Amino acid sequence: MNQAPLHGQFYIQQVAAMTGLSKQVIRKWEERYDLVHPERLENGYRIYNEKDVNTLMKVKELSEQGYSIKQAMVLVKAYKHTESPIERITEWIQPNNGLNDYVLQLLEKGLDCEESELYYILQKAYYHFGLAKFLTEVVVPFLKEVGNKWEKREWNEYQESVSSLVVRDFLVQIRRNFRTREDAPFVVGACLPFEQHEIPIHILLLHFLMRGWRTILIGSSPAPGSIESLVGKLKPDLVLLSASTTIPFEKDPNMLRDLDQFASENQKIKFYLGGSGSSEYTKNHHLHTIIVSDVIDDILEGKATI
Repeated sequence: MNQAPLHGQFYIQQVAAMTGLSKQVIRKWEERYDLVHPERLENGYRIYNEKDVNTLMKVKELSEQGYSIKQAMVLVKAYKHTESPIERITEWIQPNNGLNDYVLQLLEKGLDCEESELYYILQKAYYHFGLAKFLTEVVVPFLKEVGNKWEKREWNEYQESVSSLVVRDFLVQIRRNFRTREDAPFVVGACLPFEQHEIPIHILLLHFLMRGWRTILIGSSPAPGSIESLVGKLKPDLVLLSASTTIPFEKDPNMLRDLDQFASENQKIKFYLGGSGSSEYTKNHHLHTIIVSDVIDDILEGKATI
């Protein structure tokens, strides 16, 4: 029976799953370029640590940015032996940008669409880090990697969907079990109609929960008019609108104008709009009342302006 690796250690097949590199390429980089130095178990199996995995991923990322493998190897090796970035050759190769063990495990299980294992790892990471660090050091980096693998076609639609849905369901559970005072300030979070990506708004609302706010979420792709209807009924202190794509604005060119008009009629409620799709669209479309911002602290402290 194979000897199991310790926490934070991985067999080569696990490293292949996490990095998207074949076992043959990993061995080649190890032997030809002396890039990583895995330990050997008594049975001869290679065992890699977190640092090894992140090093391999950095070389892969640099090669995808146009560097030759040899150039990438030189850059990563040099960076490992200096305290400062290598002339900031890329923003990506910075300290504290490595993926921790929990994220690496999530990538491994996400590759095989193992829902129960994904949930179990998320649970362990949540209890280990606490909510704030769990979001910034596990959830966000994992989702970025999932998105990268989907865009590069390293993962198929099912792998991306399973991983994202497990994270979403886990965040929903946290929100449901989070207790706040009845007289706490109140925020409504909503995806715009036709917007399917609701995880960003979940993460945003969890940050508000940690600061003592009561929250309600209108999920993905709400029916047109439902945001105005619910806000008019609940009268929150603040409304957060999210669009990760420009699809909502392409589907309904008048929607944002109508929401902006609604916001102007409800001056006691502050309206914010965020997400990469929103930022792109509002470059050429001025809003009178709704404030465009992705900075949580600025929204909480009222620093964001039109």
